[in-house]
Amino acid sequence: MKALPPISLEKAANLAIDHLIQPWPYAGSIGNETRGMVSEAEGVYVYDDKGRRLIDGPAGMWCTNAGHRNKELADTLHAQAMALSYNTPWYTSSPPAAVLAERLAQYTPGDLNHFFFTTGGSTAVETALRFAWFYNNVRGRPEKKKLLCREGGYHGSTYLAASLNGNPRSRNWMDNAEDAVIRLSSPDPFRRPEGMTPEAFTNQLVDEFETAIESHGAENIAAFVGEPIMASGGVIVPSGDYFARIRQICARNDILFIADEVVTAFGRLGHIFASEARFGVVPDIITFAKGVTSGYFPLGGMAVSDRLLEELRASNHPEAMFGHGYTYTSHPIGSAVALRNLDLLEGGILDHAREMEPHFQAGLKSLEELELVGEVRGMGLMACVECVADRETRNPIRLDTEVGNRIDRHCQELGLLVRPLYHMCVMSPPLIIDRGQIEEMVSILREGISRTMEDLRREGIWNN
Repeated sequence: MKALPPISLEKAANLAIDHLIQPWPYAGSIGNETRGMVSEAEGVYVYDDKGRRLIDGPAGMWCTNAGHRNKELADTLHAQAMALSYNTPWYTSSPPAAVLAERLAQYTPGDLNHFFFTTGGSTAVETALRFAWFYNNVRGRPEKKKLLCREGGYHGSTYLAASLNGNPRSRNWMDNAEDAVIRLSSPDPFRRPEGMTPEAFTNQLVDEFETAIESHGAENIAAFVGEPIMASGGVIVPSGDYFARIRQICARNDILFIADEVVTAFGRLGHIFASEARFGVVPDIITFAKGVTSGYFPLGGMAVSDRLLEELRASNHPEAMFGHGYTYTSHPIGSAVALRNLDLLEGGILDHAREMEPHFQAGLKSLEELELVGEVRGMGLMACVECVADRETRNPIRLDTEVGNRIDRHCQELGLLVRPLYHMCVMSPPLIIDRGQIEEMVSILREGISRTMEDLRREGIWNN
């Protein structure tokens, strides 16, 4: 059954050019462009406007964890819409949201037993940041507002969340709360100084963190916000005990530790939440979205420590209001879909993802045999192939904004959708991907990179 009256993909593309503003557009084409049309999907595949079946390498945008066209999720969405399609969160509550909060508390580490539901990842991070500021205001510390973040990180598109983003290309033309931000080095072991061991690099990052606190004063710093694995920054997996050591420093200095698990939660790393399971860290706040509904409904949220709420309730300002919320906070349909998604994850998808992890990582790691590939890195079912001009200097190849796109174009011709990031290719397929599909994905990506190498040599851009 089609959700819309029949329309050709060509006509839809023209309508997009005439009327639709795409996300992250350039000024020269804003409001006057279309992007590759897809109209159907099933399992790990999407179908494009040329009729090609493509492996969905990015799982939409890190989110279609249970796969496309899952009947259980679709039926749940329909059933909840017919029972209760919406309720205002200002003065009513719904059973699905309450049950979801209780269910998630079974998976969060430590005492993170309370949840605020939002509309997605950006609003989840925005909520956590505003909560951190509110928390310090109520406790009589209005000066404790600065936010520690890292180069290469990505935390969203709302004002405060976007202010933390670590890619200069996404900040150059946008206003942000730069005065509130303390930006630290990326924990990317591949880009560590030549001759430095991973252990020494971690020590350097920890020293930098402590120096920043000393310089700005712990009394002025509200929170550290970090992804366990920096997703859009190129799947940066910090080395050793970096994350745990940063957590300890935050605790010593009364700085809230906010783990941005918008990408890494709900099975991407084989667990509902990954901070403790994979990195040994119990945060004060966890933000999440994307895989919580497998992309079937916009939903996000934050899990917050009981301790923080108890301290607010014990303050001398019971009249202080956390003046924050969204029209779609605790949406009943999103909550119901998230509950059924948890059933699917518990019912075998998590186990399957953990079983596929070594095959996925080893298969992609084999691409380091190609001269254009500097490093393949990852964890769980997320990985990045980083291309370099030469392995000795590890410099990104010239035209770095196009190399990933070139590879993606070749891969689409062969049956694979890639997430290109400048000179990198990110892979994070639906968690239901099987071993044969992983092998096909790796084979296509190998051929796509090989064809790109031939193109670059022929055009005189790269001579290796």
